[in-house]
Amino acid sequence: MEKLRGDRQGQHSIRINDRWRICFVWRGRDAYDVEITDYHD
Repeated sequence: MEKLRGDRQGQHSIRINDRWRICFVWRGRDAYDVEITDYHD
């Protein structure tokens, strides 16, 4: 898991593979705005 920067500041991500990530925002103990994204698109 890593903290993102730039236009995704405030989000975290977990890598699925080299191309795809699950991105989300932590609020308290819960994840919100969860999306699977092509990080290099």
